[in-house]
Amino acid sequence: MRTRWRARHVLAHQDGGHVLLRDGEVVWEDDVIVYVGPRYEGPVDEERDLGRSLVMPGLIDLDALTDIDHLVLDSWSDPERGHGLQWSLDYFTHRRRDVFTPEERHTVREYALVQLALHGITTYMPIASEVHSAWAEPYDELVAMAETSRRLGLRGYLGPAYRSGVNVALPDGSRDVAFDEKLGRAGLRDAVRFLDHLDELADPLLTGVLLPCRIETLTEELLRETAATARRRDVLVRLHALQSTLERDLVQDLHGMTPLELMESTGLLGTRLLVPHTVLVDRHPDVHGEDRGDLATLARAGVSVVHCPQTSLRYGDVLHSFGAYRRAGVNLCLGTDSFPPDLIRGMDLGVHLAKAVDGRMDAAPVERYVEAATLGGARALGRGDLGRLQAGAQADLVAFGLGDIRDGVQDDPVRTFLLSGTARQATDSVVAGRPVLVDRGIPGVDLTALQERAQGLFEKMRAAYGERDILRRDADELFPPAFPPFRDGARPDGVLPPAE
Repeated sequence: MRTRWRARHVLAHQDGGHVLLRDGEVVWEDDVIVYVGPRYEGPVDEERDLGRSLVMPGLIDLDALTDIDHLVLDSWSDPERGHGLQWSLDYFTHRRRDVFTPEERHTVREYALVQLALHGITTYMPIASEVHSAWAEPYDELVAMAETSRRLGLRGYLGPAYRSGVNVALPDGSRDVAFDEKLGRAGLRDAVRFLDHLDELADPLLTGVLLPCRIETLTEELLRETAATARRRDVLVRLHALQSTLERDLVQDLHGMTPLELMESTGLLGTRLLVPHTVLVDRHPDVHGEDRGDLATLARAGVSVVHCPQTSLRYGDVLHSFGAYRRAGVNLCLGTDSFPPDLIRGMDLGVHLAKAVDGRMDAAPVERYVEAATLGGARALGRGDLGRLQAGAQADLVAFGLGDIRDGVQDDPVRTFLLSGTARQATDSVVAGRPVLVDRGIPGVDLTALQERAQGLFEKMRAAYGERDILRRDADELFPPAFPPFRDGARPDGVLPPAE
């Protein structure tokens, strides 16, 4: 079956890079693109004229939120409240539990995957919080998530997250990691079991990967076993590392080396490794403030850095710098890691943060960020057939509407869209030739009902923070409103009493 899209602007691929095609057409047969150009002369079975739209390669999100976001709760707290958002040691030892039932977790996953599709993401690698789970991610939950992903039609790189420890808050106000190595080994076994499950499923849209949690929550033994498994099975590994000074201090206390040295000593740098965030390298002001070789080490090992500019800034950090990582030869790809999963907002934010860090207006041009969201992600996955619109590539593409007066006047359509737009302007998307987003909706999904169910689950998640807090404060004390609530019966300021 041949399908054609027409649009005012198409971000095509030519001579090894993206090029802008005005009044262009993209034609695909089954799951492969057969034509990108101004006018296709052959017959087609279906066609869409998308008008004043920008058609791009499908966006690749390699730290994609597949949860109900906790950032709305924990990205603004003062130190006293923030300390209470971690697991207490007592909760870890005696009371840890799953906040959600398996059925509720299934709804959470569906809600999150639908959000990815609504924001123009076609390929994703998931990230979810363990804070409201008894430990990490069980095998059965990922099996169910894989089925939801298949139903929606997204391209997923999946595996259950696993760890051998968890960050805990201590009574004296300090932080530590409490370990249960038995659970860590069981988690890796489940991860391997899931690789086998996807191999048996043989769905080209689902690929098994290893997703260990944060580096400070993994023992040296588990890191070595992860590296050995990745080499034996030839699968990708994604490890959250180089995120914070706390992580650096904990790793040095536990292992006597830096996080990057730990990755190297355990063999992880010899795997197909993706590292989200990666902000705390030697160039960072909180480390040495100068380049002492960390970026060269990452580049030499072929590590892909999953840059999440929006989430990093919300937690008070930034790359030092996007341009420096590129010049060092590090492959940069993108992730969202929090809500909204809006890579358009993330790219725009990254462009302007880079200006502030490097002190020049051209520090990270728009086109470099678009490349990271498409070609960089494809390189990280080892998929030369993704991230580009050209004959022979997979038919993964997304359309963003540019016709609303609120979009403003337009110069270059890509640069103007990133400056003025949002991924909520996604109207249509296709993965492997199959429609996923159609006229801003997801076929077969009642978005209103899903939103209502998700809100109820968020309230349940929010309420559970109190039982983990070292001081056992309830959620209303941990998360006070930005402004005090209106008091019913009180007279609003500036309102005169009625005349007698």
